[in-house]
Amino acid sequence: MHVRVLAATVLAAGAILVAGCGGSSSSSGSSGGDIPTFNPSEKVSITYWVPFTGGELGFVKKVVRGFEMAHPNVRVNVVGNINDEKIIAASRSGNVPDAALSFTTDNTGVFCKDGTFLNLGPAIKRDGIDLGNFPPAQQHYTEFNGVRCVLPAMADVYGLYYNKQMLAQAGIAAPPKTISELTEDAKKLTVRSGSSITRAGFTPYIGFYENSGAHFGPLWGAQWQQPNGKSAIASDPGWAQMAEWVKELVDYYGHSSLVRFQAGAGEEFSSSNAFQNEKLAMQIDGEWRTALIKDEAPKLQYGTAPMPVADGKSELYGGGYTTGNITGIPKGAAHPAAAWELIKYLATEVKPQVELMEDLGNVPTWIPALDQAKKVASPQFQTFLAIFANPHTTTTPITASGEASQKTLENYLEKYQSGNGGNLQQGLAQVASQIDAQEAQATAGNVP
Repeated sequence: MHVRVLAATVLAAGAILVAGCGGSSSSSGSSGGDIPTFNPSEKVSITYWVPFTGGELGFVKKVVRGFEMAHPNVRVNVVGNINDEKIIAASRSGNVPDAALSFTTDNTGVFCKDGTFLNLGPAIKRDGIDLGNFPPAQQHYTEFNGVRCVLPAMADVYGLYYNKQMLAQAGIAAPPKTISELTEDAKKLTVRSGSSITRAGFTPYIGFYENSGAHFGPLWGAQWQQPNGKSAIASDPGWAQMAEWVKELVDYYGHSSLVRFQAGAGEEFSSSNAFQNEKLAMQIDGEWRTALIKDEAPKLQYGTAPMPVADGKSELYGGGYTTGNITGIPKGAAHPAAAWELIKYLATEVKPQVELMEDLGNVPTWIPALDQAKKVASPQFQTFLAIFANPHTTTTPITASGEASQKTLENYLEKYQSGNGGNLQQGLAQVASQIDAQEAQATAGNVP
């Protein structure tokens, strides 16, 4: 399923902020800006680049066939195994696809800033699309500085997975709702053999599976930015409290023991996943794990719940973190009108959204599709639909520097949890300063 971890390589803003070469076939006077009105009688073939591979690519192609049935004069060549770097390289050469999909919402700012993707705003207005049918978080991560250059195309939502049998055997009646309960339960559920951990109750280790500052921060209500737009990593106490909790639980396990355990825990996106193989009693993960468990560990007795929240922050319980896929039309696309019909179909029609939910195990981003999704979703998946709809569910801010801020914080948290981060407040202040410098450089069009 979709890999929802922070990318190993941060895209340099200077490399991304490149306007696509080549001319568009759009008519200059169109009320849709660079996207002319679609002519359904014109026969056209378009190319759609997506990151999916294997079976997932097959699911996407199946849904696209539904679009072709509704648009009989349009043929779509779906090309898989595409990442953002390939999209950017194509924009430099002018050999761009007609439409493209990215897993990285953090790069919306860099896609929109200098027109790497076309501004969809005029076409949205022309076609009467009600943006209120996208949840607030999805409206947020598809726009930058007033330019909406992408549409949401299914979401990922994070929650708690727990092994029902393990909790019952430990006398734990319900999944934890607070961080202190999570910590207590994690210790109670952990099994050791000498200095070795044979089963971890819950590992908070940053960089392991879906553990990250971005995913944990909302549990403390931590904000990325101050009202003036500067980084809040040092000024919002939630970040320090989160980092302290991570380190305290890592210290409980023993850093070296936990690293050894995780080294043998199995790859996250494989049938050897530690939770699926009952080496891990609880974990934070995305909704797609339900589909993986159904396929790879169908006998596993598990439940899902919102992630526990910081003590004293009970009002946040039920919310969480969301991100997802984004899809747009690169500048220079040969057939922007047909490409617009495709991405509009995928983003604003109930049928393809529900089909993608059932096949890919992702959450629909078109609110009218959520009602239908609730009727067919499993009890475990229902949890993520509820988290998605919760007003306390948040996402990361869209910036000119893309995911650089997340990577900067991640690097420091990894040092801190190992005991090499020095004074926490000073370290977070350095992180904030570096994030502000990256954003200033990216805004100016320089490589951070």
